[in-house]
Amino acid sequence: MALDTEQLVSTTGRTRSADGLQTREAGSLSAQIRSLCKKLNAVILAHNYQVPEIQEVADFVGDSLGLSQQAAGTSADVIVFCGVHFMAETAKILNPGKTVILPDRDAGCSLEESCPANQLAEFQAEHPNCYTIAYINCSAEVKALSDVICTSGNAVKIVESAPKDREILFVPDENLGAWVQEKVQRPMTLWKGFCYAHVEFTHRSMIRIREEFPEAQIVAHPECTKSVRLLADEICSTEKMIGFCRDHPAKEFIIATESGMLHRLEKECPGKKFIPAPTDKCPCNECKYMKMNTLEKLRDCMANLSPEVVLDADISERALLPIQRMLEVSAR
Repeated sequence: MALDTEQLVSTTGRTRSADGLQTREAGSLSAQIRSLCKKLNAVILAHNYQVPEIQEVADFVGDSLGLSQQAAGTSADVIVFCGVHFMAETAKILNPGKTVILPDRDAGCSLEESCPANQLAEFQAEHPNCYTIAYINCSAEVKALSDVICTSGNAVKIVESAPKDREILFVPDENLGAWVQEKVQRPMTLWKGFCYAHVEFTHRSMIRIREEFPEAQIVAHPECTKSVRLLADEICSTEKMIGFCRDHPAKEFIIATESGMLHRLEKECPGKKFIPAPTDKCPCNECKYMKMNTLEKLRDCMANLSPEVVLDADISERALLPIQRMLEVSAR
């Protein structure tokens, strides 16, 4: 029997709104999750693109660099990673002796898929002088083949620190690599990969939203295409978006990244209006992989300690070195 969209009738005969019931159910799930967290001595890490209810129950919400740093320094026995698979792998690499779980094993990444480790190894064999800088959105196997890892927040700093006598290979995000190249004016070979969600923002869709909100600042992630970046007032990582929007005198901001970011922006920058940048198909933009995680899956993965991230010891040890190099350079 279909439920009325306006009202739900409880078994006691009381009438409640659908929104009210959903809020109550979310609250119950959140309480179960926090209870499991205490029981397991677990820490919940959530990426900025997660749904709001997961962000609210997490111990730490941030971008790839911040989450890596949290994972590296945690004293928890269990790391629950609410993000996509490569992020949970990174946490496992940094904590080989800890249990690392994630709500949905199938939460992947188009960037990770665009750079198979065997193809990277073939390219490196043909170009022995290349210095491989890998965006963190890649598999553990690709990290193990890399000289250093970067995030969107530290990519410029990492490229600037690369040996001057080596040819740089930047994998797998061509758009992020091109943006960094514009900043440092250093030649690089760019892998032909991209984030499927960020390339859905177009020059036309950004022109349209700017006409609707002419006073708004456009803030874009560097994974966007150059045609979008050229229209942006600021290009930065998700974490740096917080500071920019908080400190800028403007009251309206158009945010060209995954729409989950707006929850944190609204929470940390009260009194300001955040407008999701549209695509040509939709008034906002969601990553299908990030949105695979739900409160129910989060509760279940903690209750069952599954799905768990398990890595080959050799891969994990080799992948650790370039991540450590990234963290060292970032700390300077």
